[in-house]
Amino acid sequence: MKKKILIIDDEENIRYTFENFLVDEGYEVLSAKDYRDALIAIDTSDFDLIFCDILLDEKTGIDILGYVKEKNLICPVVMITGAPDIGTASEALRLGAFDYISKPVLQDTLLRVTKVALQHKALVDEKERYQTNLDAIFRSVRDAIITVDKDLAVVEMNAAAEQICGLSRNLVGNQLNSFQTHCGGRCSEILRTTIVEKQPLEVASLECKHSHRPHQVVSISTSPLINKKGAFTGAVLVVRDDTHLVELERDMKERHKFCNIIGKSEKIQMIYSFIEDLADVQTTVLVLGESGTGKELVAEAIHYSGARSSKSLVKVNCSALSENLLESELFGHVKGSFTGALQDRIGRFQKADGGTIFLDEIGDISPRIQLQLLRVLQEREFERVGDSNPVRVDVRVIAATNQNLREKVKRGEFREDLYYRLKVVEMCLPPLRDRKEDIPLLVKHFVKKFNKKLNKEISAISADVQKIFMNYTWPGNIRELEHTMEHAFILCHQNIITMDHLPLNFKELLEPHRPSFEDARDGELRSIRRALEQVAWNKVRAARLLGMSRRTLYRKIKDYKIGVKDDDYKI
Repeated sequence: MKKKILIIDDEENIRYTFENFLVDEGYEVLSAKDYRDALIAIDTSDFDLIFCDILLDEKTGIDILGYVKEKNLICPVVMITGAPDIGTASEALRLGAFDYISKPVLQDTLLRVTKVALQHKALVDEKERYQTNLDAIFRSVRDAIITVDKDLAVVEMNAAAEQICGLSRNLVGNQLNSFQTHCGGRCSEILRTTIVEKQPLEVASLECKHSHRPHQVVSISTSPLINKKGAFTGAVLVVRDDTHLVELERDMKERHKFCNIIGKSEKIQMIYSFIEDLADVQTTVLVLGESGTGKELVAEAIHYSGARSSKSLVKVNCSALSENLLESELFGHVKGSFTGALQDRIGRFQKADGGTIFLDEIGDISPRIQLQLLRVLQEREFERVGDSNPVRVDVRVIAATNQNLREKVKRGEFREDLYYRLKVVEMCLPPLRDRKEDIPLLVKHFVKKFNKKLNKEISAISADVQKIFMNYTWPGNIRELEHTMEHAFILCHQNIITMDHLPLNFKELLEPHRPSFEDARDGELRSIRRALEQVAWNKVRAARLLGMSRRTLYRKIKDYKIGVKDDDYKI
């Protein structure tokens, strides 16, 4: 395809000379005698090169150059000047002219400048096509893409980065971490590691902790950027929004693990959802459940899934301490407040300020501690032992018990007002016997845990052990299962855990069942009746079928009071 060139000059002989020289070289040439004709030509055709005289009748070549730039045309402009004026030529070049030539124009000069200008145009067009394709790719990719230089300054970013990361185009040219004030800033840390180590990194299921999208979960990958010379120039960050996958997983109830809680049963899936609903609210939670059901794990999951995760989670076992010790442990004391108080002590509530306190076995606390705890829940303040100055705290309270607090309230053993303060939200954990479909997952988890802890390579449990586990009632719940697995790991010196490795109480469950006297009588009665019916109540044939004498059969019919038909008494 011929290259199209426009000649703009008010001298007809110049236009004629240029046209002849360029047409002879195979170019398509159009000409314009003034500024107005030039604008019409530029608006109606696409040119690969423009030659323009600096001095025109109405305007100047500088005006033509400005119009080309205003239209964002990718077309080099070469200025023609009758008297070489360094100032004018320099101004034209400063404003974007590709080159200039002086009159009289020699053919060799014209063709050389034309060739160079068109080569430049071809390079610019190629770069533009590359940039257009790159922009199209950037726009079409749904993942956020951000490129940075060696100093962590943003070089480029796509539209998805604005949507996923909440960034703006103003970030280009600035430090990435200077704009990441609304999230956890993990992206900058991972990018910095890639730049320092010059190695790619991948992080899956990262919680952004974005102020506007608190539940957003992403996967991050970074790679170093290396130019053609092998020099390191920066890094690229790709952020994929996996929030919809997490939500879909939650809706489909197919999660097998949440924090450190393991299970896929419907009941445990409800617990997962409940924890997520509670994570970012500051409501007091009462966790109920039998011993060993995982109440402490639930408290950890609520704390570490919420906004307080960066602060402390303080745990207190209320049943392990006497009343006086528990009071000092919870609220602290001042020096000299009691015998042995040799220095001031900060209590657990004060240590948990800004975070969460987990009060396990809350049903065992004394009436005096109940009253003090009620004040903390109501007023968010307490007094240290031996001190009358109130201490204010911002603490979320999660309490747990395996007792029936409602019954304790009825018996007057637990304050009713405290009970209702604690059970703003009540979560009941199912016993393991009610979620037996989770046992294989738990076993798999403990196999992995104890292999690492005890440096073994046990792969699984035998089918008999699996059967026993599924039929056992697990009064100690998950804790009992864990201890059973640890006992078996210690005794097992092979790849499969068998019945020989289990505690004695499990081996008894596999012993053959010995039928009772009543079971034997019921079985014999059914056998006699079935034999009689099979031979139409012919007792001789029935006795022969049962392998007993006719007299014995008659006696058993009488003993069992088996009804027979009168016409069938013929022997």
